[in-house]
Amino acid sequence: MDDSIAPAAALESGNLGRAFARISGSELRLGNDVRLLRNAAENFPLWLDVIRNAQRVIHFENFIVADDETGRSFAEALAERASVGVRVRVLYDWLGSSGRALPRFWSRLRKAGVEVRVFNPPRLTAPFWIRRNHRKLITADGQTGFVSGLCISDAWQGKHGGEPWRDTGLSLTGPVVADLDAAFAATWACAGDPLPADELVDPATIAPAGHVAARVISGQPGVFRTYRLDQLIAATARRRLWLTDAYSVATTSYVQALSEAARAGVDVRLLVPGTSDIPVLQPIIRAGYRPLIENGIRVFEWNGSMLHAKTAVADGRWSRVGSTNLNLASWATNWELDVVVENAAFGEAMEAMYLQDLRNATEIVPGRATRRALAANLGTGRSKRRSTPRDMGRFAAGAIALSHTLGNAVTGGRSLTKTEARSVAMIGFLSLALAGLVTVFPALVIAPLVIMLIWFGFALLLRALGLWRRIRRARRVVRRAKVMRSVEKTFPRAP
Repeated sequence: MDDSIAPAAALESGNLGRAFARISGSELRLGNDVRLLRNAAENFPLWLDVIRNAQRVIHFENFIVADDETGRSFAEALAERASVGVRVRVLYDWLGSSGRALPRFWSRLRKAGVEVRVFNPPRLTAPFWIRRNHRKLITADGQTGFVSGLCISDAWQGKHGGEPWRDTGLSLTGPVVADLDAAFAATWACAGDPLPADELVDPATIAPAGHVAARVISGQPGVFRTYRLDQLIAATARRRLWLTDAYSVATTSYVQALSEAARAGVDVRLLVPGTSDIPVLQPIIRAGYRPLIENGIRVFEWNGSMLHAKTAVADGRWSRVGSTNLNLASWATNWELDVVVENAAFGEAMEAMYLQDLRNATEIVPGRATRRALAANLGTGRSKRRSTPRDMGRFAAGAIALSHTLGNAVTGGRSLTKTEARSVAMIGFLSLALAGLVTVFPALVIAPLVIMLIWFGFALLLRALGLWRRIRRARRVVRRAKVMRSVEKTFPRAP
């Protein structure tokens, strides 16, 4: 067996492999070719090339599709394929694309023969429209697929004077592409009629394209697949766990999982944006640094343009790339899509890319008081009980973490205390400003609340009406069945 397949196959056959399969709701597919793609410069040209050469079917799904230079280049490629008979299906999210692409943009695609659907637009009967399709997916002819964090917008290319956004994607060929098409079919059916059953291909019928093992994680509201998987990885990582995230607002239990890993000697790092495209979120993200750093997790802020990637690499052989952020919205309420790759060579490439990113990042370093808390949390203080080998491992982990902390405090880095003070001040200022605004203009709060309550009430009444109609239809069916049985008893059929 090929060395690159053997570790993944061994993992899949054990208890941990079964845990991965149950948590993720998907099988590990062997025999794939997976390429790591950095930024729009490596992703977009390949996407367009595959679209322009598709012969049978294209599935295109994205949270944001903008009517700008980038969006129009993709629209032209999709329209051209549809005009020559290729089945082109486009699914975009209403909230993500609203204001970025007006109805005439989609009308042009439809006139060209593209089947376009919008995901979860506001409806009177569905007030929970905050559930979004945050996936970024392309497949062509059931042979090639792309999964990433990139949306279709000029921002990712740095046009109009800005820098390109930092993001990560994957190119995939092999049996795993069948799982990508199945994931698309699930969200496509949420927006209309399902795909024909004969279009979905059995992964076993797809010939191997390489030696990489991969699985698809299809996140959806209320399922928590990626959340449980992220916690499992934090619990099983042995040496390194390096995370990149665009909008990290982790739950307490996930912070605890990362903290336990750091205390056990795992090198846990988190790379986040230094500036965000959602400015109001940045103080909230920074306010969460202290519990991470005090427990030995190293936090870095990206110094370039917006960092939009969502990746993880553990022990140099387990990697995740996709659309899921480390926050409750992604874990619990959105439709998300990630690919997990279990391969040492790919993991090495992920780690190399991570170290390259850190060259353009600044570490958030603790002050003296935080370093004391860090030393205590990592078990470097004295203990009254007898030392064990595990204690010695934690002592070494604490010593290494403290050496990194002291080194960065001397040679550079951004003060945690200063960063936290600014964030807390900003949150306090915004709270006071909001309180003043509500005091002067109370209708700003009351009116949206009243509208939401009215919307919610009408939605519930309409739902109840639909249920009553369903009950009446069921009763009519039962009555017809009774009448037919009575007629058959009264007038039996001739033998």
